[in-house]
Amino acid sequence: MHCIGPAKAEDMHQDEASDGMLVTGFRLGEAAFGVDARLVQEVVKVGEITRVHDAPPGVVGIRNLRGRIVTVVDMASHLDLGDVEEGPDTRLLIMEHQGESYGFLVDAVTDAIALDEGLVGAAPASLDPALRNRLRGVWREGDRLTAILDPRALFQWDDAAK
Repeated sequence: MHCIGPAKAEDMHQDEASDGMLVTGFRLGEAAFGVDARLVQEVVKVGEITRVHDAPPGVVGIRNLRGRIVTVVDMASHLDLGDVEEGPDTRLLIMEHQGESYGFLVDAVTDAIALDEGLVGAAPASLDPALRNRLRGVWREGDRLTAILDPRALFQWDDAAK
């Protein structure tokens, strides 16, 4: 498998590399998640966030990242899983979508996972439908389960608004 530079979510397709994919792993609370590593431009410390009044649910505020304005989104809130508790391991996954930069706030970035896409199974029917619809599937290695996010779902806001 070879590494490819960052891609935009709208360029992602379900039939990407048939032999495997590289996933950026992260935690939200005790749950393990992953997102296609090609989407992640960089991982940075949280830094100073400016709150924005009347922001959509899940949007924490904005941050200046080397002259670039980044919209900061609490990934846990965005997925209806509570809120990220800021601590020493909290990070922003910087991604771009339709010319805008986003920083998805996560409890911790864990690792890069090279996985065979054939081993990503369907999300369990027992999951909340709002979360299940945002997943590409679940990857299992031994006792380890990682929910793989659908890249297109990261930038859908209508489902998050209640």
